[in-house]
Amino acid sequence: MSSVPASFNDILKKHISVIGVPLDLGQQRRGVDMGPSAVRVAGLEAKLEALGHEVEDAGNIAVTLPEQKNFGDAHSRYLKEITKTCTKLADEVLKTLAAGKFPLSIGGDHSIAAGSFSGVAEYYRREGQAVGLIWIDAHSDINTPGTSPSGNVHGMPLAALMGLNGLDPLAKIYDWTPKVRPENCVLVGIRDVDRAEKENIRRAGIEVFTMRDIDERGMRTVMEEALRMAGRGTVGYHISLDMDWVDPEDAPGVGTRVPGGATYREAHLAMEIIADHARMTSMDIVEVNPVIDEYNRTAELAVELASSAFGKKIL
Repeated sequence: MSSVPASFNDILKKHISVIGVPLDLGQQRRGVDMGPSAVRVAGLEAKLEALGHEVEDAGNIAVTLPEQKNFGDAHSRYLKEITKTCTKLADEVLKTLAAGKFPLSIGGDHSIAAGSFSGVAEYYRREGQAVGLIWIDAHSDINTPGTSPSGNVHGMPLAALMGLNGLDPLAKIYDWTPKVRPENCVLVGIRDVDRAEKENIRRAGIEVFTMRDIDERGMRTVMEEALRMAGRGTVGYHISLDMDWVDPEDAPGVGTRVPGGATYREAHLAMEIIADHARMTSMDIVEVNPVIDEYNRTAELAVELASSAFGKKIL
């Protein structure tokens, strides 16, 4: 049986470094570049400090605007520029962990996770340890240039981290791949998967819990199993949270809306269980798009979910 902290007081206070990544080159709907600002405006720093954590804002990673460059290969649009940004992010995450701080990366589109997790994986690799990855998303993000119907790289970061073909620059940040063992990589809550992605999932050998699994088995069972899988033989796990995992009724301002997502309470329960286990090494929150949001609701929910992941409880 898993050992979890008995109370909030058992959850270690963290020194959190917030890293903004206003990248929107991974998809073609503008607005997610303003996600970091929207999340900051929603009170991220103050809410986490209220929980007893020390929080610093590391500013934003410099990114290229789509107007400044040609998208290049239509099968992997802006791959060169995205790789450059992700490499900068990986270095910042690596530096953050080396300083004993917790990296919280705020996107931007989900392609940033190829950078954030590469930094985490490299840090623990140098320490002789492995780290797990929990990918919480409506989509599996495991397309490759050869399978993607759109060529949008925000649908490919997990494929890059798993070392699948066609994404060499992004996959080989720090010159090694894959960045996570398949048995420690878990997809949670997917509900919109391209046909070719299904084969990529099987080929990669990663663990998967769909929304049907959550419907049938409940969020608690799914999250407990996901954390066990990601945590077996690892120092802990990185959480990569795409806000489109939450149902559009509660999170309307996201890059790609898909009906039938996690409810408000299910999403909080997932984050609360992550906090209970106290093995989260690092985190992404991505795909907040204030341009199509309603009064910054999605950014505010992102802050609420981050608060739950960092230990906020009802009592």
